Amino acid sequence: MDNKKSLYNLAKVLRSKNSGPFELTLDVIFDDEEKYLMVKNSGIITKDLICKLYNINEENISVLVFYDPALAFKITMKRFIDSGSIGETDVYGAQQHAPLMDIQIPVPFEQV
Repeated sequence: MDNKKSLYNLAKVLRSKNSGPFELTLDVIFDDEEKYLMVKNSGIITKDLICKLYNINEENISVLVFYDPALAFKITMKRFIDSGSIGETDVYGAQQHAPLMDIQIPVPFEQV
């Protein structure tokens, strides 16, 4: 039986924000090194997964980086619609992290 937890339950912070008018940045920050390394070492967080979650092509992702000193990873991608343009519904990019929340990460039995 696979034991899994959602990224939402493992991370301390899941957020999105503008990275200029044409890009969006997703930040996932942990307050526990063990949880951070569990997510990082799972190999689940990939450009391919982000493409599927956000229905984009890989060339639209400019950054996917794990940063060990901060116990965090960051994804920067092109915005679907430029910030402030007609039809754009989230000028600040603050509501775009939701697809990350349900990513399932395998966890050791004792952490379930």
